[in-house]
Amino acid sequence: MRIGIFTETWAPYISGLVTSEVMLKNALEKQGHEVYVVTANLDSFKYEYDEKERVLKVPGIPTGIYDSRLTSIYPIRAINKIKSWKLDVIHSQTEFAIGTFARLFAKQYNIPLVHTYHTLYEDYVHYITKGYFNRSSKKIVEYLTKFYCDTTATELIVPTNKIYKLFKEKYKFEKNIHIIPTGIEVERFYTENQNEKEIENLRKLLKLNRKDFVILFVGRLAEEKNVEFLIHSQRELVNKHDNIKLIIVGDGPDKEKYEEYAKELKLDKNVIFTGKSAWKDMPYYYHVSDIFATASKTETQGLTVIEAMAANTVPVCMRDEAFQSMVTEDLNGLFFETEEEYQEKILYLYEHRDELKRIDKQARIQAEHYSSKSYADRVIEVYQRAIKEKEMENRFGILSKIFKKIKERFQ
Repeated sequence: MRIGIFTETWAPYISGLVTSEVMLKNALEKQGHEVYVVTANLDSFKYEYDEKERVLKVPGIPTGIYDSRLTSIYPIRAINKIKSWKLDVIHSQTEFAIGTFARLFAKQYNIPLVHTYHTLYEDYVHYITKGYFNRSSKKIVEYLTKFYCDTTATELIVPTNKIYKLFKEKYKFEKNIHIIPTGIEVERFYTENQNEKEIENLRKLLKLNRKDFVILFVGRLAEEKNVEFLIHSQRELVNKHDNIKLIIVGDGPDKEKYEEYAKELKLDKNVIFTGKSAWKDMPYYYHVSDIFATASKTETQGLTVIEAMAANTVPVCMRDEAFQSMVTEDLNGLFFETEEEYQEKILYLYEHRDELKRIDKQARIQAEHYSSKSYADRVIEVYQRAIKEKEMENRFGILSKIFKKIKERFQ
């Protein structure tokens, strides 16, 4: 099968979305499929095509939102190259410029289109509106989401039941919805696949000792991730045990604000900001940590939770449907709703290391369900369904044209 993945961002840019996209491409290629990528060029204003990796980068202008760029919705110079790929199916991973291009190209050249909805855009409106017109803006987002997913896609994939319910109950979506939790290359995080020397080097770099009890957060440092919750809670945890450390891996618009907040709380030695980390180094951060914590309520799934579980790092998560699909309370992780409850769960695991070990073993077992192969197998089934639907649509389309001509002739 010849598959085209259309997305706004691609490696080496680091995000949960990019991780899932690269993983999907690799998994599909291992099964013998040819996978091509169309994405925005985040490094220059040029068209670039990597023949070996089959990645076409389209130039665009900076948007001011992280490293993203706004490309043309129909880049003429890209058309002939993409036509030469003779795609069987297009898989769109975005609703913006590249996503619009995917829809226009699929329509023009009669190619089935599968779309994966990754982001709850209603939770990100504040970046554009700055607090003004939020209600009307969310209505616009709802309209555009339904248009991109319902009007244009042959088949829709969502990662969790939380998003499924959004489309069925709120957006009244009528087409097929496939719930496929995004997979990752879980083997990359397994303990037996780690370089012990690299782990020890990272521990030294972060000034951690063997007695430290380490909480890890990985993600974008922005309002919707609720990182402030973790920092504020850290003060009470340190008052109980001064060897509890919080490592925050990532970058974002609120990084400096969080650093200042940690200083105000006199947590300089117990809250460590690392900034961005190289993709290859990420497993080591999980392996110097005892717990992975997240207080976010805006996730569609939370791939970092799966990464943590694969690394035998116990997830402690805000109670939210996005996490409940993968974490079972007291089996392979713990949930909280308030700061007090979060602190209680952390202190419980700190004081009961046997329970920590029991849960981390179950976390590893659960992570195996999210392998890249399993994910790719299910996505291929959706591709095949989309191709069959397009074939049926074409057949009935021809028949309807014939009947229309016959009707016109005898009128």
